Amino acid sequence: MIFAIEEINNSTELLPGVKLGYQIHDSCFSVPVIVHVAFQLSNGLDQAFHTGDNCSQSGMVVGVVGESGSTRSMIMSRIIGSFDIPQVSYFATCACLSDKMQYPNFFRTVPSDQFQADALAKLVKHFGWTWIGAVRSDTDYGNNGMASFLLTAQKEGICVEYSVSFNPTNPRSKIQRVADVIRRSTARVVVAFIASSELTLLLEELSREASPPRQWVGTEAWVTNRDMLKYGFCAGAIGFGTEQSVIPGFRDFLLDLSPTKAASSPMLTEFWEVVFNCRLGTFTATGERMCDGTEDMQTLQNPYTDTSQLRITNMVYKAVYALAHALHNTLCPDTNSSTHCDKYSKISTKEVLNQLKKVKFNLNGYDVSFDANGDPVAKYELVNWQKSHRGSIEIVTVGHYDGSLPAGQEFQINTKLMFMEGVTKVPKSVCSDRCRPGTRKVLQKGKPICCYDCVRCPDGEISNSTDSLDCTPCSHEFWPNAESYTCLPKPVEFLSYDEVLGIILAAFSVGGACLTIMTAVLFYQNRTSPIVKANNSELSFLLLFSLTLCFLSSLTFIGAPSDWSCMLRHTAFAITFVLCMSCILGKTIVVLMAFKATLPGSNVMKWFGPLQQRITVACITFIQVLICTIWLVVSPPFPIKNLTVYKKRIILECALGSAVGFWGVLGYIGLLAVFCLVLAILARKLPDSFNEAKLITFSMLIFCAVWITFIPAYVSSPGKFTVAVEIFAILASSFGLIFCIFAPKCFIILFKPDKNTRKQFLNKNKSQHI
Repeated sequence: MIFAIEEINNSTELLPGVKLGYQIHDSCFSVPVIVHVAFQLSNGLDQAFHTGDNCSQSGMVVGVVGESGSTRSMIMSRIIGSFDIPQVSYFATCACLSDKMQYPNFFRTVPSDQFQADALAKLVKHFGWTWIGAVRSDTDYGNNGMASFLLTAQKEGICVEYSVSFNPTNPRSKIQRVADVIRRSTARVVVAFIASSELTLLLEELSREASPPRQWVGTEAWVTNRDMLKYGFCAGAIGFGTEQSVIPGFRDFLLDLSPTKAASSPMLTEFWEVVFNCRLGTFTATGERMCDGTEDMQTLQNPYTDTSQLRITNMVYKAVYALAHALHNTLCPDTNSSTHCDKYSKISTKEVLNQLKKVKFNLNGYDVSFDANGDPVAKYELVNWQKSHRGSIEIVTVGHYDGSLPAGQEFQINTKLMFMEGVTKVPKSVCSDRCRPGTRKVLQKGKPICCYDCVRCPDGEISNSTDSLDCTPCSHEFWPNAESYTCLPKPVEFLSYDEVLGIILAAFSVGGACLTIMTAVLFYQNRTSPIVKANNSELSFLLLFSLTLCFLSSLTFIGAPSDWSCMLRHTAFAITFVLCMSCILGKTIVVLMAFKATLPGSNVMKWFGPLQQRITVACITFIQVLICTIWLVVSPPFPIKNLTVYKKRIILECALGSAVGFWGVLGYIGLLAVFCLVLAILARKLPDSFNEAKLITFSMLIFCAVWITFIPAYVSSPGKFTVAVEIFAILASSFGLIFCIFAPKCFIILFKPDKNTRKQFLNKNKSQHI
């Protein structure tokens, strides 16, 4: 401060012709001393202090530089603020001092703890430390600073396992309990909002007993204090410090100290005697050495002469210059591009206070100004305690924080950091590991939000980000992958020609059609034989044709459903089966009519000749065609994506459109089958060598059995198996008809030709009549 005042007094630009006076008080960290000095400054200084013609006319104090502590600054501000005496602190950082309602005269060159708390929270978040411990001093500085930090940390998603405080006046047992909390905790990061003198007590206690390694994060109150570097187990500590600066000429000023100058000031006398271990003055105690004048400041190697990292000193320097600029603006109005200062004018502290709010200047490359709360722009250096190659711990600047930059750009790290235990890898300090994509966080009961379990997303839901709070459902046509972090299209399933089941059913369908065609060819080749002629060859060929269509209609059920295939598969199957049933019904009626025709005087066959048989088949089939036409016109079948049968698959199938139409065509087929079965049973014992009634009876029994079992199987079968059941019913009933009705005849034609003669037919017929 003395250096700055002398520099100003020698300046021709700042307060030219005006000399600043000063008085330095040592508060000794004592509140009573602060109160005494504050009242003394408010009442004015003794006139004896103002000697010489160069001094102003009164001893009224126009500004105060100090205090270093927040609590003491608050006390001083409340006293001198009543007299509008401006106060500029260089190290009081409590955010509470920004309250202009309570402290209207308070300014500071060091940033508020509110900015530091925000910066510390962002620093902790930057390294992914979400589970931390907090230690503070039980003072205004510690309590207010930690409260600001915890509030910001909560917004950043950081949880605090413990928050403990102590005061230097507390008994040792209290400090021991704080140390035990740190030792037992699971949080590996400790944020300390505490003064260096108080932290020393805690670190001394921790050093008495082996403690797990901890990553310390600190404030400017201790992290830039070189006296703290002796605690090697804190190596790797990181934190924010005020910006360091080189003050031109300051080192030469410090070294330009002679015994004579030192003797003129009690404070300098004490300093001289301590660093040189001698006594200034005429009286010495026993064993003390007198200073002989050979002491040389140039030979000193201690923190006093090291001006390479001036942090708090630079804040004092700025504070003095801020008051000087306020005085300059009050005393030295600019007129015609020239500056004239009236050192004899009477100024009030209120004027200086108002000018101090407006000051804005550049000092050694650093801008100095105050906002509406009396705070400067928040700028910090990020420092790290790193072990050098010599094994000693050094304070290394590794980054910067500038609160004036846009959000997200304030923080910058320039150099590689060293963390606890000398490692360069960022240590982990979390209550629970991060939840990977595909899971969501479920909070543990009774614990902070950082303590949670990772639970797999439910079926049909995903989370594609880390630490997701909720899982998002996939859309209806998508399903999560195995890890549940992305939605994939559901596989579409239908009975296709590429799968084994589809190939087998298609093979049986084509095989059945070929078998039917071969039977028709065989019958055509033997169309003049008694066995073919005796069984109504015209209806037999029509029946074989309809069976061929029945076999082939099952192919329309295989493959991806489309509009035309959905309509074709049901109608083709319905019409071909009715054509088949009508032919069988005609054959059965022919058998009954033929028996009636053999009775004396019966001419029934003329009423059911070939023409009537064709009309019967056509009429019966036409009814089914009419039902199908109405079905297709009113509500035809159509392809749909069935999403309800399986959660993970889409079933591509044909919707019935009208269930009444579907069960109507099946019911009509069933009605014809039952009618055929009843007539066949009635005709099964009629005497005839080639009586088909028995064969038709067996075929109808098989047909009815197949379609009766089809109904529950069709309703209960899921997905593509519904189609497979329907195809199986078509094929089974078709094979039942061709084997039961035509297999015996083919066997006779091929392997028993001796029975396929008119003589054999007449002989057997006669024997049956006898």
